[in-house]
Amino acid sequence: MNISLLMITIALFCICIGTVIKIYVMKKSIKEIESIYKYILNSDTNNVITITSNDKDIKKLTNSLNKEFKELRNQKLQYESGNQKLKRLMTDISHDLRTPFTAINCYVETLEEETLSEKQKECVDIIKNKAKELTSLTEQLRDLSIGVDTERKINKENCCINNILEETIASYYNSFKIKNIVPNINICEKKIYRNIDKDMVIRIFENLISNIIKYSDSNCNIILSENGKISFSNKASKLDVTTVKRIFDRYYTLENMKKYSGLGLAIAKQLVELNGGIITAKYLKNELYIELLF
Repeated sequence: MNISLLMITIALFCICIGTVIKIYVMKKSIKEIESIYKYILNSDTNNVITITSNDKDIKKLTNSLNKEFKELRNQKLQYESGNQKLKRLMTDISHDLRTPFTAINCYVETLEEETLSEKQKECVDIIKNKAKELTSLTEQLRDLSIGVDTERKINKENCCINNILEETIASYYNSFKIKNIVPNINICEKKIYRNIDKDMVIRIFENLISNIIKYSDSNCNIILSENGKISFSNKASKLDVTTVKRIFDRYYTLENMKKYSGLGLAIAKQLVELNGGIITAKYLKNELYIELLF
């Protein structure tokens, strides 16, 4: 009886030792899977999950995870390929549309200089307004193409912020004049240089100035300080504190201004951050202040 009890005890002890070893090996394998899993998720790699364990259940789990990773990679490649094709298509369309719209606007301006009857003037005004609407839609399409470009290449160089800002403001001279907006421009004499992508920064300034022209109730202020901070401010009575908190959200726009896409400021924020800068907005005493710093 004592020998039988001893044998049972030894058998149970061996089973316990085997179970402990198996649990240890499984925990080790799980940690290996977790470590490699995180690495694969956070990096652009074709690696697969490998383990040291020969346990058939752990191997089965590993094979299943590797199959899922392979499928995810294929889906990612298809998405990125389709995304870039869509971006190029929208860019090409917006570029192709801008040329005829520019020509239409030029001919309309020429017609306005002619002696026209009231009916003819009315027709010219309609053509002019519709051409402006289509031009605005084209700009929105271009903004959207920027927004879907997930692999944007940044070509940074040492640029003078003063010059870029002055040139961009000058290009909007006629737009300010048409809207009867007199910009108060205060650009410091000290030359501010930053390592930035010039084309992106031009687009940032264009979007911010376009926002002023669309929404401003009166004149505006554009200031470049010696510390490099750039401030755009304008009276905007249709806004409120809640709205301004969401002003950089993609597609968010005022309910009574739905003809605008709401993309301009979202794109500006994206481009500022791509260049290592920060952009903020605040609303004080019916005035919108947008400040950025590279």
